[in-house]
Amino acid sequence: MRMPALSSEELKCIESGAWFARLSAGLRGDILERAAIKRYPDDARLGTRGGPAEQWCGVARGAVRVSNVTLSGKQVVLTYVEPGTWFGDIALFDGLPRTHDASAHGETTLLVVRKADFKELLARHVELYDALLRLNCRRLRLMFNLIEDLNSRPLSARLAKQILLLVKSYGVMHGSEIRIALQLAQEDLAQLLGASRQRVNQELKVFERQGAVRVEPTRLVVLSRDKLLALAER
Repeated sequence: MRMPALSSEELKCIESGAWFARLSAGLRGDILERAAIKRYPDDARLGTRGGPAEQWCGVARGAVRVSNVTLSGKQVVLTYVEPGTWFGDIALFDGLPRTHDASAHGETTLLVVRKADFKELLARHVELYDALLRLNCRRLRLMFNLIEDLNSRPLSARLAKQILLLVKSYGVMHGSEIRIALQLAQEDLAQLLGASRQRVNQELKVFERQGAVRVEPTRLVVLSRDKLLALAER
């Protein structure tokens, strides 16, 4: 089988992804054999809202910033697609245009499966339907949780929960600290939470005084996961 020329670290990110790892060996091999490798610099545009859906992608390195632009022209970041995660299947199923803009966040490597190959994979592997259904059910549950949080939790609790999610996806142990490898400015965090940068800055200062985090120019360092959990469960 011809394997994509990914680095060992990139291939590990794909193969260890929770969703991908549960697929059968045959399906995993077929996906990798049909996938092309595309590498993008930071902030490169990967897709545009309203554009045609032509590919299914897996993130092997970096992250994909999914965003939208409001009527006033402000960019709103909805999520960051992390390494090991696949996206783009919804528009391939319903045939409608892309729903959001997508850009590279940092140097990013994608495995890209063309629409025709995606359809062929579905025809050859019935299990892919079930696997993608489970994946989209998880996305739907996360969306419901987000709506619930927006309507019932104060900003401090939502911020603490968001930091814990970043720890789960991008946390790197460094002694007793956990450094979040994804570089995010406070404006980026604010967009994820639907809040202003000033309010997020105020809450982060409170977290620092309580010994939960340390704020660095382009990243967060978690000093106490337990304190963040307590803040998230307010």
